[in-house]
Amino acid sequence: MSWTAGCADPNWPWVAIGLFGQGLFFTRFFFQWLASERLKRSVIPDAFWYISLCGAAIVLAYGVHRMDPVIILSQAGGLLFYCRNLYLIWRDRRDRQERAAMETAG
Repeated sequence: MSWTAGCADPNWPWVAIGLFGQGLFFTRFFFQWLASERLKRSVIPDAFWYISLCGAAIVLAYGVHRMDPVIILSQAGGLLFYCRNLYLIWRDRRDRQERAAMETAG
């Protein structure tokens, strides 16, 4: 199927959603590269995980619409990792704030 034939497909909005999700995935690497260049060492900024979560959710919706088990399984699995990393980030921040509050009070 050619690109132009795909645009005539009544499912083209879902193709656009899938492409948007994949584009979002690409931007996470851009943010990671910028953060690493800025600090002159390899880092993964929080935005990487948020963008990963959003991109995975969008591509998962596309995969569910297409009923594609490969996309569904890969994106659903990724969502678990992204959520876990965000939880670890939130927990670390909370713990640091609690320690700082104790040091200030004590």
